[in-house]
Formats: sequence, structure tokens, C-alpha cells
Amino acid sequence: MGRKRPLDKTPSGPGRKHKKQEDPGAAPEQKKRKRLKVKAGAVLEKKKSKKPLPVEEPDSDSSEELADEFPEEGVAAVSAGSDDSDQDILLPIEKKAKKQKKQQDEDDRLAEEELQTNLAATETIVLPSGQELAPDLTIIRQRIRDVQFVLADFKARRQEGKSRSDYLNQLRQDLCTYYSYNEFLMGKLMDLFPTELETFLNANEEPRPMTIRTNSLKTRRRDLAQALINRGVNLDPIKWSKVGLVIYSTEVPPGATPEYLAGHYMLQGASSFLPVMALAPQENERILDMCSAPGGKTTYIAALMKNTGCLFANDANPDRAKAIVSNVHRMGVHNTVICSYDGRVFPKIMHGFDRVLLDAPCSGTGVISKDPEVKMSKDEKDIQRCAHLQKELIAAAIDCCDAKSKTGGYIVYSTCSIMVEENEGVIDYALRTRNVRLVPTGLDFGQSGFVNFQQQRYHPSMKLTKRFYPHQHNLDGFFVAKLQKLPGEKHAPPKEKTQTPENGKPASAKSSAAKGKGKTNSQPGGGKTNSKPGSGKTKSKPGSGKTTPAGQTQAKSPKAKATPKGILKKKK
Repeated sequence: MGRKRPLDKTPSGPGRKHKKQEDPGAAPEQKKRKRLKVKAGAVLEKKKSKKPLPVEEPDSDSSEELADEFPEEGVAAVSAGSDDSDQDILLPIEKKAKKQKKQQDEDDRLAEEELQTNLAATETIVLPSGQELAPDLTIIRQRIRDVQFVLADFKARRQEGKSRSDYLNQLRQDLCTYYSYNEFLMGKLMDLFPTELETFLNANEEPRPMTIRTNSLKTRRRDLAQALINRGVNLDPIKWSKVGLVIYSTEVPPGATPEYLAGHYMLQGASSFLPVMALAPQENERILDMCSAPGGKTTYIAALMKNTGCLFANDANPDRAKAIVSNVHRMGVHNTVICSYDGRVFPKIMHGFDRVLLDAPCSGTGVISKDPEVKMSKDEKDIQRCAHLQKELIAAAIDCCDAKSKTGGYIVYSTCSIMVEENEGVIDYALRTRNVRLVPTGLDFGQSGFVNFQQQRYHPSMKLTKRFYPHQHNLDGFFVAKLQKLPGEKHAPPKEKTQTPENGKPASAKSSAAKGKGKTNSQPGGGKTNSKPGSGKTKSKPGSGKTTPAGQTQAKSPKAKATPKGILKKKK
């Protein structure tokens, strides 16, 4: 048999530290003092390991002094606090120090901002020279803000000897470097957005939301939305459209779902809805989409027509026309004729349409978020080339339209450009050369077109056109105008040349022949003109001052001149 363990000892088991057995005859006071020494030493060791600053290691003498100086209740409280702090990662003093440091960092940041504000309000912004231009984007960003701050109150904040053009040139150079634009395009944008340029540039750096258009020939928007939600697509309806949906996130590719392959929807930008909404096609009409590839607007028109009437989808590029064929078949459209002709000669091939949609090719300055190469690739020649082509196309589109249509007679012109030369300039050309007028587009939002822009002055009805910007409407930059063709043709008034005593030049023979009033034969040195009744010819002989046409009086004047019937004579 083994040795029996005394009953007053604490048994040692799993999870318990083995303690040496003490003499049962020892005094209870010595046991308490010994336990207090051990606990006090453990507390000091923990504080030493956690504090960043070095502390002196407690020796046995200091432990004994600590045990002698502190009463039992005080040591018990310290030991209880140490047990609670073991549950936390940081000690209270460390938490307090961390909080103080965070507060100090926040105070330093606020002080720096206040200092910068005071400096900007008191000091003059000095423009850098050519050698001081730094490629650091942080410095360029700060200089852009400084120049904008000076231009806000140029008279009070400008540097002595510097003009406003100097600040504008510096601002243009910094913006070109920071946003990677060429100087030509940045200059155009500065003219268009004098106060909100930076907001527009930042909006071009972010992509537009993904949008789809419901095919009303096959489904309804509510049913389509529910089917896509079941497939893990997060979407919302577009408020200003009856068929549009905006997709925020998706677990499946939107172009590979069974609904897409079945033709229930079309991947299409929201700005492309606008020209078709302005066109407002009706059933059983004859409509032309002059530049229709890849077919998004064409299928939208066919859906609004409910597959009735006749729709002509034309595109000058045969390769792009193949995309129209694919989308027309997938969307279930069967009232469309697809052709590939140059839009400028289309009136010679076919005309008499009720409505014509011209989404003209342009420079693409409104879709920079999709095509960033536009920032550096466009120049003045590109803008002028596009504007010239657009003027030819809009003239052809107007000629294709039937002014006597009972339901239509409308032409919608749109571009994905924000340049004035490609938008208001083209519409102004159409108003001057064709018998058309501007009518409301029917779109409830968007900015009105420019009536006055720099030195340009346009017709007051130009405010009926609509402009859309990415930073204001979260759409691609777009322009939409709606024209109505009036009966008759518009021609410039003929310029008639008549004789005056000051110049003595004869009247134009072409203008007389155009009116069919007769021919005039004159010989030098003669002032006599003979006119026979019933004859359209007038003869003049030298040496005579008499004029004897039927029903006219004689006139003796060396400078007298016979005028055809219907043209008034100017007498001295």
C-alpha cells in the first residue's frame, strides 16, 4: 500500500499546477505572505514584458518589501486587476496612449489644412517656369487647384505681371498632363465647361452603368427583370424609359444568358434610347434608319412599330451590316429591309419616307469612357472632317423624307459628340439650306442646345435641341435634335443687277432670260432702242435717243436703257 496523502492538501489533477507540499506545521501567516510574494512577482513580470520602455527587474528583496508595505487587501486587488487585464489585448495605459496618438494625428491634419487655407488666402500663387514643371502628379494636382483659386478672383489674387491668358495656358497644360488629353481637345472642353470642367473630366474616367433594353416583341420588362434576378443579377428599372434596365452587378455574363440568346433583351447604352424616343415611330409607317449598325436602334424602332409597316436599315459599311442581320433575326424582327449604301446618295435610290433617323458618325468625344484613345487622337482636322460629312448626310436625310406625310415628315439627328461644330453647326446648316424647322424632341430631361456660343449666333429655336453629359445625367455625351420638313423647297433669293447712274453697267442678261421676258441686243455708242409690238426682242441703233415700244413714251437720254418687262427702271 502506498503512502496516504494528508486530507488538508489540495489534490493535483489535470489543468492544475503541481505545488510542493509544505510542512503542515507551518504558521498560516507565513503561508499567506508567501502567496502574496509570488502573485506580486507575477504582476511585475507581466508589466515588464508588455511595456515598450525598459523597466527594472524586480528581485526577491523588492518582492519582500512590496509584500511588507502593501496590506493583504491591496495586493488582492492588484492580482484581481491583472487577471481581468489578461483577457484584453492591450493594457489600459496602452489603450490610452494609442487614443492620444490618434487624437494628435487628427489635430496635426486639421492644423495642416488650416495652414494651407491661410496660405492660399494670403500668399500670391506664383506660376512655374518651363524648367520648374515637375512630372509629379501630386504637385500638378495642387497647382491645378491653385490656378483655379486665382481665377475665381483674378484681380485680387493674380501674380504681378501675369495675365489671365498665362494662367489659362498653365491650367490647360496641367490638365493635359494630369488627365492625358491633347491641348486641342482640352481647349475645346475648357470653352464648353468653364465652371465644371474638372467634374466632366473625372466623370470620363469612370465607366457608365451597364444597361439593357427589353424586347417588347417577346416579353415584358417585369417578367424579364424577375428572370434575371433569379439568375443572380442585381438590377433596377430606368425611370425615364419603359423598356430600360440598369445592371449593377451580376453573377452570370449578361451576353450569355438564355434570355439574351432568345432575344428577350439587347445590350444597349441608355443614351441610344434617346434618338428613337424622339423619333416616336408609329405603326404602318415607312421609316429609314440611315446609319443603323449594329442594329440596337433599328430593333427598338421595329418594336415600337410592332413589326408593322416597313423599316429600312442602311449602313455604308457592309461588314457592320452583318451585325444588323444577326440582331434582327435574334430579336424576332421581320418588317426590316437591310441594305448597304452611302447615305449621301440614298435620295437617288429611294425617298418618300415618313420618318428618318440619322445617328451620324462623329468624333466620339462623348464616349471617352469607352474609348480613351479619343483623348490624344482627335484634332481640328478630324472635327472639321466629321462636320462636313454630317452636313452632307443631314441634307440627304431631309431629301429622303416626305414633307406631305400624313403622320410624319420628321427627321431626328443625333451624335455621340459634344462638339458644337458637329451638333448646333450642322443643324444651323440644315435650317439655312432646307425648308425645315426645329420641333420639341419630347425628352423631359437634358440641357438645351446653344443659341449663342462664343462668336457663333444660332436660330432661337436651337434651344429645342437636347444635350446630355456624363457628369450631369450619368449617360454618354449625346446630342439630339428633331426637325420637321415643310412643303416646298427653300432657295436663296436671286441677286438682280440693275443699272444705276453712278456705274452705268447694263442689267444681267441671265436674269432677264430666266424670267422669260425677252432678249436684249445692244450695240456700243447707241441710245436708241426699238421694240416691236408682239415681239420679245429689243433692238437698239446708234445715233438715236428715241424709244418706241408699244404703249411706252419716248425718252431722250444718252444714258437711257431698255429694261425687260417686269423690271423697274431706276431714274436719276
